[in-house]
This record gives sequence, C-alpha cells and structure tokens, in this order.
Amino acid sequence: SSGINAEYGVDGLVEYKQPVFVYIPPYGELRGGAWVVVDPKINPDAMEMFADRNARGGVLEPEGTVTVQFKQRDIVQTMKRVDPKYRELFNQVNEESEGGLSHEDRKRHVNELRNREAYLMPAYHMISTTFADLHDTPQRMVAKGVIQEILDWEKSREFFYWRVKRRVLENDLERRIKSANKKLEHGQIQSMLRRWFIEAKGPVMNYLWDDNQAVVDWLTNAEEQESVNENIRIIEKDCLLSKIERLANGSEEISFEAIVSLLHRMPPRQQEDVRKMLNSAATSKSEESTE
Repeated sequence: SSGINAEYGVDGLVEYKQPVFVYIPPYGELRGGAWVVVDPKINPDAMEMFADRNARGGVLEPEGTVTVQFKQRDIVQTMKRVDPKYRELFNQVNEESEGGLSHEDRKRHVNELRNREAYLMPAYHMISTTFADLHDTPQRMVAKGVIQEILDWEKSREFFYWRVKRRVLENDLERRIKSANKKLEHGQIQSMLRRWFIEAKGPVMNYLWDDNQAVVDWLTNAEEQESVNENIRIIEKDCLLSKIERLANGSEEISFEAIVSLLHRMPPRQQEDVRKMLNSAATSKSEESTE
C-alpha cells in the first residue's frame, strides 16, 4: 500500500501548480526510493529542494556505496599501493612462491600478510566510507544541481517565508505574461523577469536577484510595477502583431479585408495617420522601382 500511496503522491506533484519545497533538516537523510518520490525533476517548474548543511542525500548510504563500488579486493589493491609494510610482505610472498621455501616458512609469511591485511582493513574501510559520504554532502548536491541551496536551520523559517512569498508573486506575474503570450515557457519567463529586475535595479545590483526579500520588494512596489505592466503590454502587442503578420502572409485577400476592417474601427484621426503611412510606403516603393 505504501507503493500505491507513493504513486498517488508523485501523480499529484506532477500536476501541482503552486510552489512545493522539499527540505532535508539537520542530520536528516534522503535516500533511494524516498528521494524518487520527492525529486524536483517530477515537476521542475513548481518543486525545489533544499538541505541543511549537516544533512545527507543520495541513492545509497555510504556503507552501501562502498559495498557496491569499492569491494574488498579494491581495498586490498589500495593497501598494496599505499602501505609500504603490506607491499613488502606481498612481494616477499610472491618471491618465495618461486624460491622453493619450505611449506612452514611460506605459511608463516602468508599469515603475516593476512594479519597485516586484517589490521589495516578497519581503517581503510572507514576511510572509504568517509570518502563515499563526501559525495552525499549538501555541497556536493549543490554542485550536481540536485538541490537549490544550502540552508542553516536557525534561518530556515525566515528563508522559506520570503521564498514562498516570492514564488507566489512570480506565479501570479507569470500567469499574466502567459495570458499575453501563451507560447512563452516557464524558463523564458524567468529569464524575462530577471532581465526586468536588473533593468530596474541596475547591472551593479544584479546579485540581488538571489535575494528573495529584495525580489519581493520589487514585485510589490507599485511604482516599479508600472514598468512591468508596460512590458506585459508590449508582449501582448508583439504577440498580436505576429498573429496578424502570419494571417497576412497566408493570403493577400485576408490582408486587404483585415486592413479595411481595422480602418473602419479606428477613430478618424488614426485613420488619417494610417492613410499617410500607406501613401508614404507606396511612394517609397514607386521610387525604388523607378531607380
């Protein structure tokens, strides 16, 4: 039943439109199947993952990684390469196997080699486990792009307050932009918002885009949102113009009828401006053909 519940959870996350945050708390671990259920790749537009700097995450626990990736024979090879005493005993056993020593002497040297191996094994296993654990640290998760940011527990509540507020405001703005041009994707709109923010704050202050509170202040500032509203009007106008151009390119008859229909809907002053523009365009074309 847990598998079925997990499947329902994933299905719900795939369709979810509001911000979803996954936070691995201090000394918490997110592994294997549990990670798959809450992986932001399920819904990258809505989901984000964060981790405390003392958290861990990965497919396997360090012990499991060592068992799969760094088996005992690999540890023995490392001993031979790193430990002079082990290497010396190993070489002695190999040389003596060709030198015709007595069975008792050979057995004694083999026992010394095995004792040395048993003595070193706990330390080498601990080192390999520690090395495997380094792949599960938040720093490594950020480097691999599987979490958004490393958080400190003491400041996590404040961080999520501003992060939620920012994402909700951005979602509202994104819906307005998509109503102006439905072809724009989430990534394109995010790049657009970042550009507008930098234009408002200046290139020197572009680092503030990573500051949730600064972005919330920008999104809630009535004066600065006037330029945002103007940008949305431009997007809507460009979208309408591109539609008209596509229709015009499809049929000359439709183009003519569209122009006539638009002229009839315009006030007299605008009609006169359009006539002047058409006359000017016709004159320019005539002069070009004469040349």
